Amino acid sequence: MRKWQNWERVGLVFWLLTLLTLAITLTINARWLYRWDIQHLELLNYTTLSETELLANFDQLMRYLNRPWIGQLVLPDFPVSASGAFHFFEVKRLFMVNYAVLLISLIPSVLYLRHLIRQKRLWTLIQPFQIAVVVPLIIGVIMAMGFDRFFVAFHGLFFNNDAWIFNPATDPIINVLPETFFLHSFLLFFMLLEVFFILQVLIGKYALRKLK
Repeated sequence: MRKWQNWERVGLVFWLLTLLTLAITLTINARWLYRWDIQHLELLNYTTLSETELLANFDQLMRYLNRPWIGQLVLPDFPVSASGAFHFFEVKRLFMVNYAVLLISLIPSVLYLRHLIRQKRLWTLIQPFQIAVVVPLIIGVIMAMGFDRFFVAFHGLFFNNDAWIFNPATDPIINVLPETFFLHSFLLFFMLLEVFFILQVLIGKYALRKLK
């Protein structure tokens, strides 16, 4: 029994990591969100580019961030300063860490879920995810109370420099990547995470009803 409990604790950690990195992956690749913000935030007012051209630059940026074999960021219609290039390099590194954690945690997560199904212990998901479901809500409330401070704190946590503070004169791409777009991205991430966590509780409760 103790061996099972230890394995299930480890498996739960891997499953949490899988859900977390999956939510991040879906968020950072939500091209539809940027396309929606082009209209919603009227981003074309801050550039001479058409929507098609702006999306082409966004797609090129995402290709750089997502593909480890692309070593240099070159955008069709935007200059990139040395400081800007360094920040995007650091962002790319975070993307790679996220994908690595997702891949590493995936197999243990599958084994963990298969174990729970075989042992009819899916109900054990209920308690940890009832606790976990509160976390995105708390962070979301804190973020909503002052996104400016949250945004600065986020960069202070993941970056040890101020390269993320772009100068529009040298990196005009920042004009079409406004803070509100990142607010929407964070909201999407927390919503996805909340849905994933709630699903675990519902799955656990369904399994418990079947046992009874």
